[in-house]
Order: sequence, then structure tokens, then C-alpha cells
Amino acid sequence: MKTTDTTIDFGTFWEGVWKENPVFVMMLGMCPTLAVTSSATNALVMGVSTAFVLVCSGALVSMLRYLIPKEVRIATYIVIIATFVTIVSYVLQAYAPEIYKVLGVFVDLIVVNCIILGRAEAYASKNSVLRSVVNAAGMGAGFTFALLCLGAVREILGSGTLFGVHLFSAHFQPWLVMVLPPGGFFVLGGWLLLFNWLKQRVASAGTLQEETARAQ
Repeated sequence: MKTTDTTIDFGTFWEGVWKENPVFVMMLGMCPTLAVTSSATNALVMGVSTAFVLVCSGALVSMLRYLIPKEVRIATYIVIIATFVTIVSYVLQAYAPEIYKVLGVFVDLIVVNCIILGRAEAYASKNSVLRSVVNAAGMGAGFTFALLCLGAVREILGSGTLFGVHLFSAHFQPWLVMVLPPGGFFVLGGWLLLFNWLKQRVASAGTLQEETARAQ
């Protein structure tokens, strides 16, 4: 059944950043999350690129939701997503060739990122354009935030820099493991622990406020 609700509130955006964060809650997009976050710059570029594809594909899928035949909807979504991924790929090749070389195939693999296809199928195809764009922007912001969390920690500990700026003296000894694949798993595990702990604290605070309000 198609949803025609056009109500927009902060929660529509916040779902993707906090409640349904693609990485820290839904555990989606793990391949680029672990592969390209050896530096904050790479993480930011990949996050912004994915967010762009999320927003644009979500808007177009929502616009065409009544025109796309049910039988070919997934194939149609993939074509739409691939179109915007191609745009991102060409822009990076033209204006940031060095970063494109580092990110390599992971830019093109945005096409099969389950976050984007999942948003198209579960949300954009059932909601208005504006609501779909806001939700996709939230998911993109949440994904970018997660990649930056990993990229910043790995770059600081693995290279002693942040966005290429040196933070420590010449005596700093980099933790080389942080820029290697195992470092991605270590940092991701640490952020998952912290994120879940924060969610539990927020939930506990909310429960306490409800109990206090009922007692009054």
C-alpha cells in the first residue's frame, strides 16, 4: 500500500543519523566502511559521494513510484542508482583524480551498496519526494558520520595526522596496524561499543523521565 503522508519533521532526518544509522545500528555498507577509512579525507569523500547518490536516487524513485512496473522495480532502481554513481565517478576523475585512484573500485561499487537499494525499495517507493529526500539525507549524513568516525581515528593513530595535518611531534610513533585492514575492525568494534552504550544511556534517561512524569 502506497503511503501519501507528506509530514516532515526532524525525526525524519534524525532516523538515519541516530536511530537507524547505517553502520552503527543496521551494520550495512561494511565493505566501504572498512576498506576506505584509512584516512579522514577518503572517508569524507566516500560518505559525501554515497549521500549524493542516496538523495538523488531516492528523489527520482519517489517521483516515478507510480510509473515503475512492480515486476521490474529492482532493475529500474539499479539503473537509476548506476546513473548517479556514474556522475560521481566522472566528477571525481575530473576534479579529484588522486582521491579517485585511492578509492578505486569502491566508488563504482556504490551501485550495489545495500543502503541505497534498501532506501529505494523500503522508503522512497512508498513516500513523497520531499520526505524521501529528507530521509535519504539523514541516512547519507549518518553514513558519512560513521565513516568519518573510523577514518579520523585510524588516520590519527596510524599516521599522526588529520586531513593531512600533522598533530604530533616528530617523536610520535604511528600505530601502523591502524592503516591496515585489521585496524578497521578494531576501530569499528570500539565505535560500536561506544555507540551502543550511548543509545542505552539515552534510552535509560527517556525511561526515567517517563516514570518520573507518571509518578507526578
